[in-house]
Amino acid sequence: MTRHLRVDGPTHDDRLDHMAQGILGQPLNRLEGPLKVTGWAAYAAEARPANMVYGVLVQATVPAGKVLEIGDAPGALAVIQDKRMVRYAAQGMDQKGPTSGPDQIEYMGQAIALVVAESFEAARHAAQNIAVRYKVSSVPVEPEAVTPELPPKKQSAAGDVDKAMREAAVTLDQVWHTPSQMSAAMEPHAAIAEWDGDQVTIRAALQMLSSNRKQMADALGIKEQNLRLLSPYVGGGFGSKLGINAEAVSAAIAAKELGRPVMVAMTRQQVFDLAHRRSETRQRIRLACDADGRLTGIGHEVLVSNLPSSEFTEPVAQATPFTYQAAHRQVVHAVARIHRGCAGSVRAPGEAVGVTVFECAMDELAEAAGIDPVELRLRNIPDVEPTTDRPFSSHKLAEALREGARLFGWSNRKPTGQQVEGEWMIGMGMAAAVRVNMLVESRARVTLTQDGQAVVETDMTDIGTGTYTILGQLAAEMLGLPIEQVEVRLGDTNFPPASGSGGSFGAASSGNSVYLACEEIRGQIAKAMDCDEADLTLQDGMARAGNVARLLSDLIDGQISGEGHLQPGKTEKSHRQATWGSHWAEVAVNRWTGEVRVRRMMGVFACGRVLNEKTARSQCLGGMTFGIGIALTEAMEHDSRDGHAVSRDLAEYHIPTHADVPPLEVHFLPERDAYVGPLQAKGLGELGICGAGAAVLNAIHNACGVRVRHLPATPDKIVAGLKD
Repeated sequence: MTRHLRVDGPTHDDRLDHMAQGILGQPLNRLEGPLKVTGWAAYAAEARPANMVYGVLVQATVPAGKVLEIGDAPGALAVIQDKRMVRYAAQGMDQKGPTSGPDQIEYMGQAIALVVAESFEAARHAAQNIAVRYKVSSVPVEPEAVTPELPPKKQSAAGDVDKAMREAAVTLDQVWHTPSQMSAAMEPHAAIAEWDGDQVTIRAALQMLSSNRKQMADALGIKEQNLRLLSPYVGGGFGSKLGINAEAVSAAIAAKELGRPVMVAMTRQQVFDLAHRRSETRQRIRLACDADGRLTGIGHEVLVSNLPSSEFTEPVAQATPFTYQAAHRQVVHAVARIHRGCAGSVRAPGEAVGVTVFECAMDELAEAAGIDPVELRLRNIPDVEPTTDRPFSSHKLAEALREGARLFGWSNRKPTGQQVEGEWMIGMGMAAAVRVNMLVESRARVTLTQDGQAVVETDMTDIGTGTYTILGQLAAEMLGLPIEQVEVRLGDTNFPPASGSGGSFGAASSGNSVYLACEEIRGQIAKAMDCDEADLTLQDGMARAGNVARLLSDLIDGQISGEGHLQPGKTEKSHRQATWGSHWAEVAVNRWTGEVRVRRMMGVFACGRVLNEKTARSQCLGGMTFGIGIALTEAMEHDSRDGHAVSRDLAEYHIPTHADVPPLEVHFLPERDAYVGPLQAKGLGELGICGAGAAVLNAIHNACGVRVRHLPATPDKIVAGLKD
């Protein structure tokens, strides 16, 4: 039996707070952790089917044009050129890439062919030395070189921001730039494809199997039921594995043609070329406030870029319309169509860079108005969503600001820095954190056997976020079992289709479907106990109702199962759903070298119910580290002549290392959001990044007086600011 739920209204019963097992929310270690640290967890490129051969992608060496001829590859089994390899450019989801032919090139580095050989080394040698003739086209590769588009649905305005700026007591009008960024997940993209008649099985590094299956079947021109995807373990994604890419499609095509399993694994450099980047941004922020610091005008003008054929554009100003109140507001979203690698979703698309810049602007306005940065934000928190008057499903920003200020010792901050330790100038900064919240349709199946074992099955993925563990905890709580008696099976399209991992919607969406499946099982147990399900208590393999107590094994004949089906409903439109928090940082800036050292960093977050305190904290630590990277180190540079990625490995693309990251402090605010399903949990993984970089940048200014508006804040920019 399947229990369906469409979230059309609030859930106020908080029943999960009163379950007997007491395991949900606890800081359990990851169930799959021992498999990962011992090497038994097999990732996409680690399977070895019999008779497997290796493929290496051939990449375009021109920015645009047409492939006229691809030469021979001595020692190779095949050279495959097929338009299906590039049909899904990189962003995935429901977006298709170029389909005009296998010979059309949109950007330097695009996959144009696959060389297959008996060994990886032979395939790589052939791919690197194959001769390709092109007809080259002249195309723009810099955003400033084209007239940008203004997608009508991405523009919004209320009142007159220009008038507000003229009449305000204090104004700010500044431009910030953020560079392209790369997900840089630990596991490179890889796939192994194997056919059995008209059935193909593909083991790949993917985040959203239910939608990936649709994309892959469409790309290959086969029926979905003839395709099985396997992604039981994914070594990080951060958005780069939301959709299918050239490695998976080309592996399937080659395996069909050769009648042998084919592996295609990208090198790190190929990941930088072929996995989508976060677009660079140019952001103009205009703020106007009265003498008391109450905002009267907000303007956020954004320029981003993408390929001509790509639908996705970085939603930079996504949180701007509802974070702060102002009568006059304007959002301008412009898109430059250029020929760089495809832009797509990277962790916290939109807010990661939009909130970072906006919170830097709020800090600058606070200084100009002579108001404490925390107080300025508190004075401008709206009661309802501005422009729409929708109520918030929950709102914890004020509490996150006040609690963060208390815990971090904000009252000790000197408004103009002035704290010096030798050649180091010390400063403190803060920023608000905000991220939209979403639910996505999701299904799960739970089976309870007579010997007290539960099995959870869903095609949901665990990309390092702790999905195995939190779904296991949820089933254990609902069914009254020790966690050791719950097995969680993920990452297989033979299981019920889940939301997948992305947009911070994975845990809440898939978790709600597991909750519903367990509710269905509880209903069957209650029937056997002759009681209402609400009166049933399950704990340690025992069922109790009133004065009756029985072993679960006595109530089950063989096994019982239930399926849960969650669908988002009216609440996603009736209420503005978001997660909230605050970021705090203390930095030291070297007066001679411009080096910045983050000495302390803290985050305070509200995300509804915390499903596992340890994995939740881990997600926040990762997000805050991402924020340090945005502020100080990360920049994907492009050659201005042909648009190709210059910093295309982890030697040149500088992500924060252990030496860059101090001990990070994370605090959660108690919260239950009744409008996001019975689990009352919301997204968290991306909230930790939103605004984190701004806290660091604002601390730099507090320390030394330098405001860096062209990110990241590398030492040369700090030194130049100190000289000025």
